[in-house]
Amino acid sequence: MDTLTHILKSVKQFQTELTNWYRQHHRRLPWRETANPYQIWVSEVMLQQTQVKTVLRYYDPFLAAFPHISHLAGADAQAVLKAWEGLGYYARARNLHRAAQIVCDQHDGSVPSDPDDFQKLPGVGDYIAAAVQSIAFNRPLAVVDGNVKRVLARLNQISAPVNHSSSYQHFKAIATQLLDQAQPGQFNQAMMELGATVCRPKKPECGNCPVQMFCKSFQKNTINEYPRRTPSKPIPEYHIAVGVVSHNNRLLITRRSNDGLLGGLWEFPGGKIRRQETAEAACIREIWEEVNLRVEIRSYITRIKHAYTHFKIVMDVFHCLYISGKVKLNGPVAYQWITTDEISKYPFPKANHKFFGRIRELFEERG
Repeated sequence: MDTLTHILKSVKQFQTELTNWYRQHHRRLPWRETANPYQIWVSEVMLQQTQVKTVLRYYDPFLAAFPHISHLAGADAQAVLKAWEGLGYYARARNLHRAAQIVCDQHDGSVPSDPDDFQKLPGVGDYIAAAVQSIAFNRPLAVVDGNVKRVLARLNQISAPVNHSSSYQHFKAIATQLLDQAQPGQFNQAMMELGATVCRPKKPECGNCPVQMFCKSFQKNTINEYPRRTPSKPIPEYHIAVGVVSHNNRLLITRRSNDGLLGGLWEFPGGKIRRQETAEAACIREIWEEVNLRVEIRSYITRIKHAYTHFKIVMDVFHCLYISGKVKLNGPVAYQWITTDEISKYPFPKANHKFFGRIRELFEERG
């Protein structure tokens, strides 16, 4: 098993060089300008699996909508999802909402400063716990995210694959050995910032690295060989048919169950196209199976391509006319008949947003 003996002999120097660099060169980001545990928590949840530039568009508006944890706890779940709309990984929003309610009910509205209590909250795993507890409460917990693993892998030429769950504890142990116990929050942010801005996946700026003297990969010119990764499986692609069902100048939308992918969001009914089934036939069948309505296809609207983390979709979208039947849900948990002007009131998946413009054009053309 790899060790960091070459760094641990001078770990204090490593910490000093890194934190001095961070103080001078870190990016000015809004969540770094606050000591409020709730605001720090919101930022860390948003930053999971999401780029900083994307989070910057959501962070301030979300806090404007829910300035205190009590506002988030008391909010309607749909309002929370609407504020999160487009940020993706919606389980984060649902868990944060539930966690806020628990904090208000059981902790008098104060984010728990005890790591064990905090980690019992929905959606709080090792990363969120370490980040929030170290930054907000100075708890000596090492953060391990993708940026930190990349830095550690290059520092010590670690062969353990960074994308394999079995490697996590190894990286965690090394990060803990390096952690500055006196200022863990700043040190954790420095490690993450180094990975994000200098020790990048491609074209790392080794000449600007404050800890290059400790880096085995730099010394042995093997930077491009680390971190190691287990080859990923091919990402499957699914072909989906979706129907925009119109009746009396209104459109039918349905809401997904709170569990699972895109939980709680609204969408137009549809589903996967079966083998040797046309997209048109699949659209009609899926609408019948999901909402118990007979429809006929009026026109083809568009084709949408969208990528999720573990799969891709190709979505054919049709304008469908209501023929008969009364809505009876099989899968969705709610439905609404809405006007095109009301679409913006509901939280939808990003893939649906890609054809909203075409829907509006279609119904404007037809009056």
